[in-house]
Amino acid sequence: MQILLHVIVGVCKLSFIFPLLNQKQKDHHIQEWSKKLLKIFHIPLRVIGAEKLLSSPHLLVSNHISWLDIHVINAFKPVRFVAKSEVRRWPIFGWMAQQLGTVFIRRDSARHARQVVDQMAEVLKVESICIFPEGTSTSGESVLPFKPNLFESAILAHAPVFPIAIAYRSRSTGLRSDAPAFIGDMGLLESMSNVIASRDIEVHLSLLEPYLTHKSANTDRKALALYCQEAITKTL
Repeated sequence: MQILLHVIVGVCKLSFIFPLLNQKQKDHHIQEWSKKLLKIFHIPLRVIGAEKLLSSPHLLVSNHISWLDIHVINAFKPVRFVAKSEVRRWPIFGWMAQQLGTVFIRRDSARHARQVVDQMAEVLKVESICIFPEGTSTSGESVLPFKPNLFESAILAHAPVFPIAIAYRSRSTGLRSDAPAFIGDMGLLESMSNVIASRDIEVHLSLLEPYLTHKSANTDRKALALYCQEAITKTL
């Protein structure tokens, strides 16, 4: 019931309050809503390396485990996301993502990916963006190879790139928790039920050393993707 009420509050804010707010005010509401969501699910957030983050627009690059990842990152620092087009069809959450300025990408279209890169480069001149370059979610046990296409946006915009490592752990053992993993044919409601049933999860968000694209004349998207993949893998 708490979750349903919280989602209804979020929908009402997006519908009636957000059109009247500036970006700073919107970010504050997004952050507070995300923090409250984690609290409802009894998931403490621990951030490591927050002092590394720059105030200028940047590209955040994260491994991907759960639908919770977006809310974890927003609880730390609200940002725009790039998500697979299927997310748009999720009940309520898909609509909310669309209202928050999420950029949706069709994974089966190279032409659409090129358009998204150009769109991201324009956004990165004024706002930060987060991507999940594995292209799918995993159990969190390992990191899949990063797809390099979207990294081109940071090069075009001369934006710094920050790898961030997300890890869900058991509070009682400190070991990796599988409860939040949103994988295979699992539905959103099933995944939410797994998280609710666990009540023993904490999430670690580690901000790693940035790659400053404007300081390297020979940066290419494959090298940038590999740098982020290896940094996150090493941390996990």
